Amino acid sequence: MIYSSSTIWAEYKFGDPLKYFKAQSVFFLVGLILMVIVSKIPYKYYSDKANIILIVCFFLLVLVLIPGIGIIRNGSRSWFGIGSLGIQPSEFVKLGLIMFTAKYLSKNMKEIKTVKKGVFPILFVTAIIFGVIMLQPDFGTGVIIVMSVIGLLFISGVEMSFFNKLAILGLGGIVALIASAPYRIERILSFLDPWQDPLGSGFQTIQSLFSIGPGGLLGMGLGNSIQKHFYLPEPQTDFIFAIITEELGFLGALLVCSLFLIIMVRGFKIAMNTNDLFGKYLAFGITFQIAFQAILNLMVVVGLIPVTGVTLPFLSYGGSSLLITMISVGILLNISRYQEERLR
Repeated sequence: MIYSSSTIWAEYKFGDPLKYFKAQSVFFLVGLILMVIVSKIPYKYYSDKANIILIVCFFLLVLVLIPGIGIIRNGSRSWFGIGSLGIQPSEFVKLGLIMFTAKYLSKNMKEIKTVKKGVFPILFVTAIIFGVIMLQPDFGTGVIIVMSVIGLLFISGVEMSFFNKLAILGLGGIVALIASAPYRIERILSFLDPWQDPLGSGFQTIQSLFSIGPGGLLGMGLGNSIQKHFYLPEPQTDFIFAIITEELGFLGALLVCSLFLIIMVRGFKIAMNTNDLFGKYLAFGITFQIAFQAILNLMVVVGLIPVTGVTLPFLSYGGSSLLITMISVGILLNISRYQEERLR
C-alpha cells in the first residue's frame, strides 16, 4: 500500500517512484530483525533498565529541539536527519515511558491509591515529557503518550474520582492549547465544517472523504486510486487508510480493522494471563498504545475528529514508527513466550 499510495508523489518530489517504498522496505527489514531479537530478550530486563531507557529517550527528545541538530518537517522540529532518512525521538519516548510507568506501578502498588504519593510522581514525569513534545510541536504524539499513561493508571486501581478530576483538568488544558495556536483553532473549525475553507484547513478532510466514498464494496482496484494524484497530500502517511479504502473498498478496510482487532485481543489476553505485575502492565501499555493510535488515526481519516497528524501503526510511511511498533510486538511475544514456558 505504501508503494501504491506514494509512487506519484515520490516521482514528482524525488524523480524516483520507488523512493518511499525502498526506504520503508529497509525499515521493515530492520524492524523484522529487531522484533525477532527482542522477542528472545527476557522482558524483565526492561524493568532493570527502564529509568536509563527513559532518560536516554528524554535526552534525544530535548536534543531534537536544538536548531542545527533537529530538522523541521511539516512545521514540527521532531526529526534527526540521517541522509535522506529521518529519526523521530518522540516515537522512542512512547515506548520508554510505558516501560517506566509499568515499572513504577509494579513497585508502588501500595501507594498507588494515594494521589499525592502514588499517582503524582508519574503524572509529573508525563507532564514534563508532554511539555517538551509540545515545543516541537506534536500534539498527536503528546495525546497518545498521555492517554497511554492514563490507561495504565486506570487498570492499576486508582480511584475513579481521580479520573473525573483529571478529565476536567485535561479538558481545560486542551482548550488552552487549542486557543494558543491559531492553526489548531482552524483544525477545529474545519472539522465542524470543512467546506467553509475547502482549499485550506478543510482540504485534507474533504479529500479523504472523496477517497473513501468511491471505494464501494471492492474498491477501484490496487493502484487505481484517483486521490493519490496530488489531491490528497502525502497519502502514504497519515491518510493511507483513505487510499486503502479507495483501492480495496469496504472489504479492504474491514480486513485492516480486523487485523488491528486481532492484535488488540491477543495483546490484552497476554496482559491478563501474565502473573508478573511488570509484565502485565508492560503488555497492556504496549497493546493499548497501538490500539489507541490506530483508532485515533482511523477516526481522523473518516472525519470523526479533527486532524491530529497521527500515523496508522504498521501501515503508514515512517521508519521510526514502524521500528518502535515492531520492537513493541517483539516485547509482547517475549511476555507471551514466558507465560507459555511457565505453564509447562
